[in-house]
Amino acid sequence: MSDDERGTNLATVVVSFLAGAAIGSGLALLFAPKTGREVRDQIKELTEDAVDKIKDYAKDAQDKLKATYESGKDVVLEKKSIISSAIDAGKEAMEKEKQRLQEESKA
Repeated sequence: MSDDERGTNLATVVVSFLAGAAIGSGLALLFAPKTGREVRDQIKELTEDAVDKIKDYAKDAQDKLKATYESGKDVVLEKKSIISSAIDAGKEAMEKEKQRLQEESKA
């Protein structure tokens, strides 16, 4: 598994953990002995914090995916260049061999 895949998997785990923590915290607040207004205010604050953190982790995951895509694109272009060179060299060798065989058959 590459470092980029580990980073993407880690981001997914972290986002999932934070979402679970936010839901658990919300449920804990609902069953806590507080007034309705206090509970609503705490839920609102926790929700805003969780949303901000999830947005940050999603942005990080998106950045890693873009970097992985760009890196992969560069590798593909490099390999394409190598393959094109190999094909051209093969064509040239085939042409030379074809010419050599024609010269031998004339002699």
